[in-house]
Amino acid sequence: MTVETDVDLGPDRLFAALADPVLSSAALLNEIASRHPEAISLAAGRPYDGFFEPAELGGLIDEYRRYLSVEQGLPEAEITRRLFQYGRTAGHINELVARNLELDHDIRVDPASVVVLAGAQEGMVAVTRALCTGPGDVLLVTSPCYIGMLGAAKLLGVEVAAVPERPDGLAAADVAAVADRVAATGRRPVALYLVPTFSNPSGHTLTLAQRHELLAVAASRRLLLIEDDPYGFLAGPQERVPALKALDPGRHVVHLGTYAKTCFPGARVGYVVADQRVRTADGRRGLLADEIALIRSMITVNTSAVSQAVVGGLLLRGGGRLREANRERIAHYRRNLEVLLDALNRSFPPGSGVSWTRPAAGFFVVLRVPFVADDAKLAESATRYGVLWTPMSYFYPDGGPRHELRLSCSALDPGQIEEGVRRLAALVRDSRKESEQP
Repeated sequence: MTVETDVDLGPDRLFAALADPVLSSAALLNEIASRHPEAISLAAGRPYDGFFEPAELGGLIDEYRRYLSVEQGLPEAEITRRLFQYGRTAGHINELVARNLELDHDIRVDPASVVVLAGAQEGMVAVTRALCTGPGDVLLVTSPCYIGMLGAAKLLGVEVAAVPERPDGLAAADVAAVADRVAATGRRPVALYLVPTFSNPSGHTLTLAQRHELLAVAASRRLLLIEDDPYGFLAGPQERVPALKALDPGRHVVHLGTYAKTCFPGARVGYVVADQRVRTADGRRGLLADEIALIRSMITVNTSAVSQAVVGGLLLRGGGRLREANRERIAHYRRNLEVLLDALNRSFPPGSGVSWTRPAAGFFVVLRVPFVADDAKLAESATRYGVLWTPMSYFYPDGGPRHELRLSCSALDPGQIEEGVRRLAALVRDSRKESEQP
């Protein structure tokens, strides 16, 4: 008798969403990048490495320790526990985050409505889980949409309904139409997820008028807005628009933020502002933040105390503000975008079959190209041309344009951007020649 010792798990024993392209696309991009480390990545939307200095970490933690000792009056034993032990599920630096939001974004909230997270991605999972309670609940998302939210919805089994963006961004009338269409089928549109500033992937920034219109639709349709704002701290004076949460006296906005772009991604510190009042089944009254903290206690327990200390030190060092500390970063990203747009203008003259968006600021530009921008073409681009980009099809709930790709200019220096575009132009030129062959 043969006894099998290995376990072979087939698709019937795995969660079906694990095979969904939305979940596998980011992993595929990382795999291709790891196989071709010499390739120039116009795909990565991460911060520029030149802003990081490991020697600063100790000083930031010391800054936070002084705050706990002098301003909070904590004894040394309690400070040690604060840094080394499990902490509050909702976080330790909530007051500092709330002060930062007030000073930089004019968002005035009670620290009790802030939950400090292990990155904003955790917030997407926790907020979606808290709000979407049954099979009839539907999450509205922009189309295209940040892949992290699409993946979170897939993992949670939450249905999404796409609201297509227009050339100038998301229109409130389209949100209302999709919400009404969902409601007409007996389902419940619960919330709309969007990135209103420097949107990932489209690069749009909604105007003040567009934001007020969205808030009006949210109020009339009893729809929450999940505002994801990873780039708001990097907006210069020219493109700064109030966050939706700053315009939200009716508490229709759940605000997600992160210190990945302004501190560093490795800290994995984000936050959610959820000041909506709730009444639980047992009659308790509280805030949506309390429910989100309860959910995340079953996911990550709490956010790294050391990471919170680093971010807390950064906020303290800036007097609670990040905009002033971010002046160099804001200038770098603006300059990089100008370099990218200029390189595209020189490499793809009129008649080249290539067109692109021209955002005023931010990390991302969308290109329309004369070839199918899929995984196979991306692999060819990395192997033969040494340049990476992201297929735009990754960002659409139901599949998207097959001839579009996203470029990011944040992680590179100007010389790398120009060389990356030169390599991309070679890919376009050769692809056109191949398609023209009989």
